[in-house]
Amino acid sequence: MAKLRITYSKSSIGYKKDQKGTIRALGFTKLNQTVEHEDTAVIRGMVNKVSHLVTVEEVK
Repeated sequence: MAKLRITYSKSSIGYKKDQKGTIRALGFTKLNQTVEHEDTAVIRGMVNKVSHLVTVEEVK
């Protein structure tokens, strides 16, 4: 199964609390941090919610 490499590229300061929670749930603690997750519908939904704060790459 493919993986997603997600990078936290823009601060969540000034955004809604649920978006900040989504950033934390994805595993981010610092700006410009990169995490890898399996490509599932749940992760895709979370990324879609905060797409303006993160950048996504597909990794094989």
